[in-house]
Amino acid sequence: QVQLVESGGGLVQAGGSLRLSCAASGRAFSSYVMGWFRQAPGKEREFVAAISWNGRSAYYANSVNGRFTISRDNAKNTVYLQMNSLKPEDTAVYYCAADLVATISTRIYEYDYWGQGTQVTVSS
Repeated sequence: QVQLVESGGGLVQAGGSLRLSCAASGRAFSSYVMGWFRQAPGKEREFVAAISWNGRSAYYANSVNGRFTISRDNAKNTVYLQMNSLKPEDTAVYYCAADLVATISTRIYEYDYWGQGTQVTVSS
């Protein structure tokens, strides 16, 4: 079993930055792919970013590429999402997720464990 707890959300003005963290406990954190997803009110959950087990590969949604950076610290069992140049359309609940398969995926159904989410609100 894997437990994931997100933190770092909040209210920020457009153009600002936030850093989300996701702390993991349970099975070996360093063995699985980690992803970030988000869900805005009235919309489906969507992929944001994912990182390989060793941190050497990352993949981003087109909407955040160049503004967001995903990283991980396996010694601390934590994955991060640095969000810069935030826009009002980035407003959503952000979730981290763990995929026990080694290949990076953008597909929600391939992720095995999910956190409870953290709210990010970007004001215009």
